[in-house]
Amino acid sequence: MQNQQQPMNQPGSGMPPSMMNAQSKDHGGHELFDAHEIIAGIISMLDQYQMYDQHIQDPELKDIVKRQTAFVTTMYNSIVGSFSTGHDPQVPTQQYKMTQSHTATYGIKPGAPKKPNQSVNDLSDKGLSAYMLGQTKSLATLLAMTALEMTNPVLRRVVADSVPNFIEMSYEIFLYQNKHGYYQVPQLNDQDMTLMLQSYTEVPQQNLPQ
Repeated sequence: MQNQQQPMNQPGSGMPPSMMNAQSKDHGGHELFDAHEIIAGIISMLDQYQMYDQHIQDPELKDIVKRQTAFVTTMYNSIVGSFSTGHDPQVPTQQYKMTQSHTATYGIKPGAPKKPNQSVNDLSDKGLSAYMLGQTKSLATLLAMTALEMTNPVLRRVVADSVPNFIEMSYEIFLYQNKHGYYQVPQLNDQDMTLMLQSYTEVPQQNLPQ
């Protein structure tokens, strides 16, 4: 005779009742969809960084991949922890530290026109670093937008605190590309730049809050 006892776990939950009961129900439906989107996006970044690493030639770029992968993996665990429980993650959000010099090179130098690769053999550090930059910039935008839709205060803070880290990672990749001439930065002439910089003036502040 079959056992008619109902299973202790919720169907498809894959977790014990104690964990189910400990989970926070302080989530809105829209928030849950957004959280799934950012978590999936972070997984995609980590997966693709593994593929990039197989084709990267420059040890410096390989080091960036290694450090960013380690940092984002910790970030992923923190976001998943706060998402699953509604409580502070075991590892709080950290601050990403880049190793690149903050000096940018300005100006445009002529080069060969760009075109899509014709095969995997055409992959280069220039293109791979551009893919990395695209992902970190997209995630910075996605997390900032998602944090504005969060109702759970803990998850909202963890996601919001992660935005500056993706901005910093993006800047690190930009500086690497700029140093190697992959990402060139045009400038206005001196007269136009001066006019633009002097387009605004400060106003006196009164009745400042105490």
